[in-house]
Amino acid sequence: MIKSQENIQMVDLQSQYKRLQSEIDAAMKKVIDSSIFIKGPFLKEFEENLAAYLNVKHVIGVANGTDALQIAFMALNLEEGDEVIVPAFTYVATAEVIGLLGLIPVMVDVCPDTFNVKADDIESAITLKTKAIVPVHLFGQSSNMESIMDLARRYNLYVVEDNAQAIGGDYRFKNGEMVKTGTIGDIGCTSFFPSKNLGCFGDGGAMFTNNNELAANIRMIANHGQKKKYHHSVLGVNSRLDALQAAVLDVKLKHLDDFADRRREVASSYDLAFTDLDFIHTPARADYSSHVFHQYTLKVEQGKRDALKEYLASKNIPSMIYYPLPLYKQAAFEKYHSNCSLEITEQLCSSILSLPIHTEMESDTLDYILETIRTFSE
Repeated sequence: MIKSQENIQMVDLQSQYKRLQSEIDAAMKKVIDSSIFIKGPFLKEFEENLAAYLNVKHVIGVANGTDALQIAFMALNLEEGDEVIVPAFTYVATAEVIGLLGLIPVMVDVCPDTFNVKADDIESAITLKTKAIVPVHLFGQSSNMESIMDLARRYNLYVVEDNAQAIGGDYRFKNGEMVKTGTIGDIGCTSFFPSKNLGCFGDGGAMFTNNNELAANIRMIANHGQKKKYHHSVLGVNSRLDALQAAVLDVKLKHLDDFADRRREVASSYDLAFTDLDFIHTPARADYSSHVFHQYTLKVEQGKRDALKEYLASKNIPSMIYYPLPLYKQAAFEKYHSNCSLEITEQLCSSILSLPIHTEMESDTLDYILETIRTFSE
């Protein structure tokens, strides 16, 4: 019997900070000493370094991931009543900004294995009003972007990648070309919320594009709609990634691939331990995408999900249900989808469970979680 563990966390940000403390403190001190807290050289350096890492022309820092998605649709000049296709199984922000802008979120089902949207389901939802697709690279694994981009080209649609959970992930095209997730569509969006794989010390986000015109439009919209100070070309917003957050992120960016490797090690240990448990389905790995494991999400079948969650809690092990309700069952979206029901989404909402996974997982803690789940199965 492995000794019970104390203070197990879904994500251990404190230990990660302690490991990188000297680098992060030094970077933040430079910003404080300079007193350049908004825009300036620290933000510019981070944007350039992230652009080089992603091999994308433009990175624009913004205040958070939700702003990134909103600004993306504003930059594409979509009009009220235009339809945007999104997965029904995702975080609310993906569809929330669509509704806020007077656009129509059209929700489609997802793949039962990768939890991501498929081109076939997207195509069946396309109408004359459809203007864009938002593939969400859920839990750290890319959607099948090659098929989605082929579809977008055929129907002349924009593609906005929601890359908030998969930054650092790789996508492989059929010809062998490898690219980073978030850089394939017209615009990629990400969040730097502290628990993300690349997280800052507060709110933050960024947008990526290889289109020079879109990049200029994004920067203008995010800066009150102005290209020239006090001259406002369009109605914009105030959305900035501040210099302190940029400095923290610039340090963590150097460790991002290591972060992914550490998460994969934990995921592999989970996989191996659950191989013979017939009520647990471990996360699928698509052959076209790496997995950076923002979340390690099981499908717990035979009606055992809630009982397992309660059992883990009784042993001081946290777990999370991402997400307990389809978007179309949220009151905020009732006017769009009052009678909607999607089979796979419904199944996932009643069976998924995410386990602790992070870059600082100690072997004793991991062993305790594994043994506890196996004890539950006996």
